[in-house]
Amino acid sequence: MGPALANHDLRPRRALPLLIWLAALAVCVWVISRTPFTADLSAFLPDHPNPRQQMLMEQLQGGVASRSLLVGIEGGADAAQRAQVSRAMAAQLRASGQFDLVQNGEFSDWTAAGEWLFAHRYQLAADVDAQRFSVDGLRDAVLDTLSMLGTPAGNAIRPLMERDPTGEMQRIAEGLIPATAPRTESGVWVSRSAPRAILLATTRAAGSDLDAQAAAISQVQSAYAEATRNLKGATPELQLTGAPVFSVQSRDQIKAEAMKLATVGALVVGCLLLLAFASPRALAVSILPVATGVVGGTAAVALVFGQVHGLTMGFGSTLIGETIDYAIYYLIQARQGRAEGVTGGGWRHWRNVHWPTVRLGVMTSVCGFSALVFSGFPGLAQLGMFSVAGLIAAALATRYVLPVFAPDGASGRGLRRHMAQLAGAVVRGLPRLRWPLLGLCLAAAALLAWQHASLWRAGLGAMSPVPTRAQELDAQLRADLGASDASTLVMVQGADLQSTLEAVEGASSRLQPLVDSGQLAGFDAVTRVLPSNSAQRARTESLPDADTLRQRLGQALNGLPLSAARLEPFITETQAARQMPPILPADLQDGPLGPMVRTMLMARPNGEGYSAVISLHTGEGFDAARLKAALSGLPSAQLIDVGDELRALYAHYLNEAFVQVLLGALAVVVLLGLYLRSGRRLLTVCTPLVGAVLLTLGTFAALDVPLGILHLVGLLLVVAVGSNYALFFDQLRETGHADEDTLASLFLANLTTVVSFSLIAISEIPSLSAIGRVVAPGALLALLLSAAFVRARPAKAPVDGGSL
Repeated sequence: MGPALANHDLRPRRALPLLIWLAALAVCVWVISRTPFTADLSAFLPDHPNPRQQMLMEQLQGGVASRSLLVGIEGGADAAQRAQVSRAMAAQLRASGQFDLVQNGEFSDWTAAGEWLFAHRYQLAADVDAQRFSVDGLRDAVLDTLSMLGTPAGNAIRPLMERDPTGEMQRIAEGLIPATAPRTESGVWVSRSAPRAILLATTRAAGSDLDAQAAAISQVQSAYAEATRNLKGATPELQLTGAPVFSVQSRDQIKAEAMKLATVGALVVGCLLLLAFASPRALAVSILPVATGVVGGTAAVALVFGQVHGLTMGFGSTLIGETIDYAIYYLIQARQGRAEGVTGGGWRHWRNVHWPTVRLGVMTSVCGFSALVFSGFPGLAQLGMFSVAGLIAAALATRYVLPVFAPDGASGRGLRRHMAQLAGAVVRGLPRLRWPLLGLCLAAAALLAWQHASLWRAGLGAMSPVPTRAQELDAQLRADLGASDASTLVMVQGADLQSTLEAVEGASSRLQPLVDSGQLAGFDAVTRVLPSNSAQRARTESLPDADTLRQRLGQALNGLPLSAARLEPFITETQAARQMPPILPADLQDGPLGPMVRTMLMARPNGEGYSAVISLHTGEGFDAARLKAALSGLPSAQLIDVGDELRALYAHYLNEAFVQVLLGALAVVVLLGLYLRSGRRLLTVCTPLVGAVLLTLGTFAALDVPLGILHLVGLLLVVAVGSNYALFFDQLRETGHADEDTLASLFLANLTTVVSFSLIAISEIPSLSAIGRVVAPGALLALLLSAAFVRARPAKAPVDGGSL
């Protein structure tokens, strides 16, 4: 066999790996292109919730709060101008068909609703019973109505006197008026504390449908632009907030931030690699595992979960920090194959000598993140799946694709000799600091033990990219509306529609005494416009026949300035009400009251019945204990403090994450033990990883930084990245020497990792910056501590064969 043929045999096969790689990338890109991307909070709620959590999740995903937009029109020329803009915007939004309900204080659009309520008043009025239509009941009701004629409400009551002398419509209207209604000026709602008109718009689309929510937000902005186009003088400012705004902005911000981090990270890392390799070709080759990992990880999440959370995509930028290491190891270490004197043999030398260590590092990382895949929280499981699939894809691309493009590694030397010299000086000097470093680790452990009760205190809010200013605006507009802040809800569930409505009525009967005594400002229940069939039937059946009613009216009106003869329309309409069929949801679906029903009553997923929400207006005298006591004995009604439930969810989430991370760490230790087959070597490899975790956490504790879920994920990344350094230094300990290329590869890999995660640490997305602030110092500490426990002195010249 001639030299040329020998050289050809040493080169990797080109066609098959490239075809498989390109085909896999094409499939992954196709899968990603057909996958929706979300940013709603539900991805970080449990996959198998308890009944209370399930009710809360349904509200977060499809409840009225998730679909409500709060609009402010502030400033401008004067209140009349703001009212003009408010009316114009409301008209356009109602005509767009994208909103269930648009409210701005105008009453003109409620004419049809008022007529319908009046026609069905005897089915809707809660106090219609046999007692009310007795002689005494009729007299008391008529006296109440007559007394109202001299009040400002008299003008509205007088035209209805002959048809509704008992004032049922008045009571229905009073029940539908919010307990804390906003102030009205120039015919529209306005703020009590600022020159601002306000609107409330509820979208038809579910809160989790972010594309539809984005379209609704765009519609509001278009309506504002149209309403202010021809204004003269100062133009009012549009203010827009609410859960849909936060969700859409979070998704867009995470997407933009992920792209920015990926771009800036790639540029910075690219510059470092150019300095190290002095070869644009080597730079291009080194990017292939990173791109393969991100695409593969995203596609895996899409296939398993059916959607990709925005945070998962943001997390993709963190893979640059680890997967670039694989390319660096290969491009530098494959150069050693030239020592064999055969062109194209570098990849074979790397495969035989260094790939087993890299492969073990990949396996430890995969074991660590695999624990997250089985989390009961879809968001955490997505991060685990993304990491596992991304690392495997990047490693396979390094093993089979890079040898095709660079069979002898990177030819240029750049600054690698200087990197090797610096790394060599570090390796020689750090072992002298072994005991001081151990002392620091023990001190960090003591500090963590002392502060363990308050260390992990960050909540779900720490994961939100919504700025404080936006949250303050949301609070201001909610205060202007006087609406329930949805912090305390009564959630009701039933096996079917009627049982749900009956349960709402049962809960309402317990809440009304609290309202009457001033302990509760008010509440909103769907049964005020859609009572249960049994309640409607009881009310209409309590109405007396015409002759009986005439007789009782004659007695009841004795001595009053109202004759029974004038009330014949009242008798006629009560008799018609006795024959009316029950009100059903379909009767309200297309009418003006349909949106009210849809906001408070929802069909549960998978045909599991219905759920209804009773919104509470708590007021100053609110006592949660009394409210809970009032609802005791009603198993279908649950009092939910949203803040407490979310805090409990996060605590459960955090505890589960701790368990998953500990299981992942245990899997890493078991895998290392099986590979190393030595307790001493296992201790040597694990000690720097434990030390890096302790020192990183100790620093956060000393700075009094509240830690949360994403910090925990960052620690898992520290272990994943640091295990590669520890394994290389373990090999160094066994062989007793290292070559320049190996030391340069370790130094450069750590430098790119630290730089990548340092960029992430300054991200405007709190969840991403939390990861970066943990991994950047943690990865550096893992390298330094790994070097500190190696006594071997590195060689000054490269050696062939068994280095590392």
